[in-house]
Amino acid sequence: MTYARRGADPAAHPGGPAGARWNRLLVLVGAGWVVIGGLVAAVTGPLNLEHGSWIAAYLVLVCGMAQCAFGEVRAHLALPGVGWVRWGRLFGWNLCNIAVITGTLIGTPIVSDLGGVLLLIALVAELRATGGSGRRLLAGLYRAVLLLLIVSIPIGLVLGHLGAG
Repeated sequence: MTYARRGADPAAHPGGPAGARWNRLLVLVGAGWVVIGGLVAAVTGPLNLEHGSWIAAYLVLVCGMAQCAFGEVRAHLALPGVGWVRWGRLFGWNLCNIAVITGTLIGTPIVSDLGGVLLLIALVAELRATGGSGRRLLAGLYRAVLLLLIVSIPIGLVLGHLGAG
């Protein structure tokens, strides 16, 4: 796994070495969510957790893998980022996902809705940021994943209101 373009000096990364460190941090936090999701999956059966399998999948796929993709792909595409945007990306993504999970667990869909709407805004902003990348295949695949997430969020929120989440 590399965090800067092959053969590129990390200092040449848009945002400099700090940009490369932020991308690594996104990957590490995402990997932490994957581990937590695996632990939730391991205890779902024995503890008979009502939403356990959904939470485990959500933690792994949305909280973890998507965030890993943000960090890894941003590094390969050398996408720039301003300091406050980096903080927003890190904390915003994680806090909004926690809101979605919390709303589901406590049976308050409005909390999940708020988190989901904010996640949509973050994903649309990320989609716009990839528009001018020179690495067309990777950027195209990344945009496809972002679009999949953008489409899946409203579907998940509707299912949550219908009691299927």
